[in-house]
Amino acid sequence: MKIYHNPRCSKSRDTLKILLSKTNEITVINYLKNPMTFDELKNIIEKLSIQPIELIRKNESVWKENYKSKKLNNNEIIQIMLDKPKLMERPIVTNNKKAVIGRPPENVLSLFN
Repeated sequence: MKIYHNPRCSKSRDTLKILLSKTNEITVINYLKNPMTFDELKNIIEKLSIQPIELIRKNESVWKENYKSKKLNNNEIIQIMLDKPKLMERPIVTNNKKAVIGRPPENVLSLFN
């Protein structure tokens, strides 16, 4: 199991606590310091069963000021998240088959069923 974690985010910290209460087989990835590859992020989005735009934090000023009014395709949106990872919803937790966004943190419990 992997958690794409931002230690400054309370939801991310809370999600990590829940995971640690269930298992110690967790890889913690600080995605701000260890960026994902394009294929890795695309795979995560597929596991989430969402469109890339659904992973964007649309209330962030960077999004509003630079991208909100543009017509972007999925690959462009993925690249924007790679270039500006703070725009990505967090935390993201993955296992071999699926992924969830830890908002609320209890969402991660579905990975243990």
